[in-house]
Amino acid sequence: MLDEIIEDAQASMDKAHEAFGRELSKLRTGRANLQMLDGIRVEYYGSLTPLNQVAALSVPDPRLITIKPWDRTILTAIEKALVGSNLGITPNNDGELIRLPIPPLTGERRQDLVKQLKRLTEDARIAVRNIRRDANALSKDVEGVSEDDQHRALKEIQDMTDRAIKALEAEADRREAEIMEV
Repeated sequence: MLDEIIEDAQASMDKAHEAFGRELSKLRTGRANLQMLDGIRVEYYGSLTPLNQVAALSVPDPRLITIKPWDRTILTAIEKALVGSNLGITPNNDGELIRLPIPPLTGERRQDLVKQLKRLTEDARIAVRNIRRDANALSKDVEGVSEDDQHRALKEIQDMTDRAIKALEAEADRREAEIMEV
């Protein structure tokens, strides 16, 4: 029973780390990255559709993303979705293709991104700690387990938590260095 609790906690911590990675991929770092557009939905035939399902997305060079819709009639809808997405990038529409030039980051914008990164990192740490708290509570409630086994399970859960938080911080430090790189 304790092994199942530990395995579930490990799986949950892995999922929290994956979610953190997905959130980091949406952070704009001054380089063209298609994951920045993942959360953008376009009004298409009355429903909100993910951008990558209505257009071909590509990165022809490190500072440019191009969006070529399969149906030219939705160019304005895509442009409207991009402007409303809070990316901080102004789309250029030439009638067939939308270009998203990625401007170099200013010092102030870099600081804002680092603050956003720190907030995301803290949210991920909190998620991992909540998983630890739940796993500890479950392992303490298990009947018919010796105190030594229970103590070993709690120590294993704490070790998993420490490893997960260390991995989150390493990922955040790597991303912060990428953001601050001029």
